[in-house]
Amino acid sequence: MGSSSLRVYGGVAGNDRKAERRAQLIEAGLELLGTGDGEQGVTVRGVCKRSGLTARYFYESFADRDELAVAVFDHVVSGIATATLEAVDSAPAGTRAKVRAGLATIVRTVAEDPRRGRLLFSPALSSTVLAHRRVESTRMFARLLGGQVREHYGIGGSTALDLMTEFLVGGLAQALTSWLNGVLDLSEEGLVEHCLEMFLAVQGGRLEPGDGAAGLQAGTG
Repeated sequence: MGSSSLRVYGGVAGNDRKAERRAQLIEAGLELLGTGDGEQGVTVRGVCKRSGLTARYFYESFADRDELAVAVFDHVVSGIATATLEAVDSAPAGTRAKVRAGLATIVRTVAEDPRRGRLLFSPALSSTVLAHRRVESTRMFARLLGGQVREHYGIGGSTALDLMTEFLVGGLAQALTSWLNGVLDLSEEGLVEHCLEMFLAVQGGRLEPGDGAAGLQAGTG
């Protein structure tokens, strides 16, 4: 019997129940990855115990614990990306307001749930599968930032813009890592404001909406 034919129990369709179970497993995986001893502490048995589900339901959604770890990572990254884009879109017009809204959302989202920060930045979580995902997510955020810059300033792409976004996203990731580890003695608001000024300084005030690509391309010849 196909998944489309799954029965309805208690008013909840079979596909919805499967999605709920998957969400429970992802939450359990986040708890174990974000508070435990790293990937070695994540076992099928442990995830099932934490989620209150049996192994049958684990394998209904995931082939193994690596696949679960990837799903947990992607869930966290997707949530941060979606919240950040929504914050930028809702912010008042103007570069400063939009950059601050994006940065504040990223910092708040990581700070309010330390498990997310550990998953994204902790060296204790450095298996091949998560290391690869971290590289991919950094590139994804750089692409998102580049898209926002192009839309905001009405410019096309360029190597200089690519360099700027890679520089800013990589620098922010390192700053967040050090902040979460207590290396940077800053409040949440202080971190946002310092990063805001750095983002604006790198942009250098050389672009205004409608200026085109000339500002970013200056000095690259």
